[in-house]
This record gives sequence, C-alpha cells and structure tokens, in this order.
Amino acid sequence: MKATEIRSLSVEELNTKLADLKTELFNLRFQHAVNQLDNPLRLNEVKKDIARVKTALREKELAAKK
Repeated sequence: MKATEIRSLSVEELNTKLADLKTELFNLRFQHAVNQLDNPLRLNEVKKDIARVKTALREKELAAKK
C-alpha cells in the first residue's frame, strides 16, 4: 500500500487494516518456519505496511490533540 492510500483511511479502517496485517505477518512467519513460504520478500512488505499504518494512526492522534 502507498502512504497516500493509508492516510485517506479513517481511524477505524486503519485499526482494522493493522489487525489484518498483523494476522498476515503471523501467517507468513509460520509458513517461513515450516519452509512453505513462496515469496519471502512479502515479509518485509507486510512489516513496512504495518509501520505505515502505525505512522498514519499516530499522525491522526497528534492532529486530534491540536
């Protein structure tokens, strides 16, 4: 996902997306552990997407305090 797409989401949608990404990361790590992972680069992509979502959530939190 791109940062612009993430920033356009609401807080509830971001929280849902974060939960989905964390679940996906867990599943990818499990597949990696049992040597069934088809695309190992997907691990890094999901981690970066999680970071982007958390950053957007923090930006919205700080904007709400002002």
